[in-house]
This record gives sequence, C-alpha cells and structure tokens, in this order.
Amino acid sequence: MRQLSELAESQSALIQNLTKGMNQIIVGQSHLVESLLVALLADGHVLLEGVPGLAKTLAIKTLASLVNADFNRIQFTPDLLPADVVGTLVYSQRSETFSVKHGPIFAHFVLADEINRAPAKVQSALLEAMQEHQVTIGENTMPLPNPFFVMATQNPIDQEGTYALPEAQTDRFMLKILVDYPTLEEERAIARRHLDGSIAAPVQPITDVAHILAARDAVKQIYVDERITQYAADLVRATRFPAEYGQAALEPMISCGASPRATINLVLAARALALIRQRGYVVPEDVRDMAPEVLRHRVALTYEAEAEQMTADDVVAQIIAAVPLP
Repeated sequence: MRQLSELAESQSALIQNLTKGMNQIIVGQSHLVESLLVALLADGHVLLEGVPGLAKTLAIKTLASLVNADFNRIQFTPDLLPADVVGTLVYSQRSETFSVKHGPIFAHFVLADEINRAPAKVQSALLEAMQEHQVTIGENTMPLPNPFFVMATQNPIDQEGTYALPEAQTDRFMLKILVDYPTLEEERAIARRHLDGSIAAPVQPITDVAHILAARDAVKQIYVDERITQYAADLVRATRFPAEYGQAALEPMISCGASPRATINLVLAARALALIRQRGYVVPEDVRDMAPEVLRHRVALTYEAEAEQMTADDVVAQIIAAVPLP
C-alpha cells in the first residue's frame, strides 16, 4: 500500500499543474475541471451538456492546450458528412491510384462541438473511433494517435436542427458532465477577467503526451478491493432491477438500465479520481462521486417518468441512496 501511495504522489505534480492551468482560464467550475481530468487519466471520452456561454468549449480547448499534443476541433452541422470527420479516399490521375486523406479525427485531442447538430450517419462515424481507437476508410484500417481523447459538447435547450444521440454512441462516453451557471461571485470574476484582458492570454503547454501516458499507467496500478467492485456492480444492477434494492417504485420509470460498460467505466473513473485525490487505493466515496456522471446518460426513462417530470439524475440519485456503501 505504501508503494501505491508513493505512486499517487509521483503524479501529484502533473495533476496539480493541469488543475492550476485550467483554473487560470476557467473561473469556478471545479467539478468540471476534475471530471475532465478523470476522463483524460482513465482513457475515456466525455460529453459536456449545458446552455451556451458556460465555457464548455473553452474548458476543452484549455485542457488540450496544456498538453503538447495534436488538437482538432470539428464543428458539427446538419450538412456534415462522415468523410468530413474520418477522412476519405482521394484519386490521383497522375498515378492512377487512390490515397487516404486523413480527417480531423486523427489527433490526440478531438473537440466535437455541438455533436447533436449532426445526423446519425455522421455520429455513427465516431463509434469505431471512440471504441476501437481506429478508423476504416475503404479497405484501410488505421490506428488513431495514442492518447486519443474525444470531448463533445451539446446544447440541451436549442432543439431546432438537432438530432438525439443514439444510445450506442452515448454509451461510448465514459462521463456525461452537466455544466451549470456560475455563482454570482464567479460571474463577477469572469467579467473582471474579460475587462482586464487576462482571459485572452495564450495557454502555454505544461506537459506532453508521454507524461499523460505515464499517468494512465499509474491509474492502472491503483488498488481496487473486491468490495469496491461489488459496490459498482450493485449500483449498475440497480438501474436494471431497482426492486432488488428496495426501489420498486422506480421500475415503471426505467425502460432500460445501464450496460456492463457502465460498471467498467465506473471502476476506471473511480481509480482515476483516487489518483487525483492522491491515494493509491479506491474508497467507496470515489465510486459514489463518479456514479452520476457515469450513469446519467445510460439510464433510459419511460414516458411515465417524463410525465412525472422525473429526470435520469433523479433516478440515479435514488439508486445511490438505496445501495449501501460497503
């Protein structure tokens, strides 16, 4: 255990520097910053949801700028084509051959801005990339850079010209992060930074790909007790069979529970959170704290739940309260 604690301490400088770099640009939103770091260290993808103007894109661009790695932004629109994302085959009349032209998906950090504005065909083009870390163009299957981190944003209120993300794709996102309004004091600080011009200062890289990969290796060595794994599995199972955990009233509200990928991601996210909190082992609170962001986009609600104005967060909160900590 002492060795694991030393392992966590060895990565503390990297995590603190990334957090400090984010806080120099992003005012408040400490939960957003922590969750982005969790996904980055756990080798997962994130979906950020919030109304316009809450610095979702800015937060993602800042994190990408802090790491000296390739970064591409894809602005999703209704007329976007799959080839605009993954690339296509280009014919050369001189050589009479086809060559592969890489799309913007070939980068370490990919910002999929307003992902719900693209049709299903374009969204499905991301599935193979997000899950397999590879892209197939014609007969060519090419690996994507390592690390490969997709950060997507979507607007929950503007429904004109948008397409709901298919369940198969939302399940590929490790975390769904809800971005809320800043406090009054934070909003005053945001305005002051814009008046001072400090918000426009360029972000300088503070680390590189090699250090991120080393931190991910450290996450894999964080100790997870069997009781922690059982707790994560219970939380996920309770989204499918809530009556087994004393929540029979939730059964008419849930049309589909979370998949086994949720259990995997919950444990991986808890591991990364433990490292961020400078521990070499996972405690139940790590799992509980990550459960809302891992589960909220994996629980499908019925029409009855919508009629009663119950959200997925309401369901997940009741499940977390019902399943006892180990």
